[in-house]
Amino acid sequence: MNIGVILGSVREGRNGEAVGKWVMDYAATRSDENVTYELVDLKDYDLPLLGTQPTEAQGQAIQNWSSKIASFDGYVIITAEYNRAVPGALKNALDYLHPEVHNKPVGYVAYGGLGGLSAIQTLRLVAAEQEMASVRTMVTFSLMADFENMSVFKPHDYHAVNAEKMFDQVLLWAKAFKTIR
Repeated sequence: MNIGVILGSVREGRNGEAVGKWVMDYAATRSDENVTYELVDLKDYDLPLLGTQPTEAQGQAIQNWSSKIASFDGYVIITAEYNRAVPGALKNALDYLHPEVHNKPVGYVAYGGLGGLSAIQTLRLVAAEQEMASVRTMVTFSLMADFENMSVFKPHDYHAVNAEKMFDQVLLWAKAFKTIR
């Protein structure tokens, strides 16, 4: 099983890098046999706005993004919450995907003023349209409670309980969905 952990914010000075490190460190503590986790940073892909004419380099970035995402059996999306929604760059990147993500599970890790819940709600709608299965359990970090001065990541230990359940659900569903792909 290959699980892609997608870091969905491209903003300079983003808190997502610290959250991504936490997620990857947590995944490394699990004893999942025959499972690999790979961090995919959206910032590494220069994707143009969907519907605009891509440059040659951007066309290659679109192909690279599509191939990378298609290589996974399931996903964990790490998202910031901007203006009660998902970051525009992440939504744009997801809009480039269709068959690459069909019949694959997705879990969510979010951070924001209210733990990123509005961003997760948005992603659940997008995932349903793209034929991804959103797992129930999510991990939500509050800028007020899990970040010092809203910028230094200091998560509370209790988040590990939800992370454990989320990863368990993603893996269980990834195994089941693999039988129908």
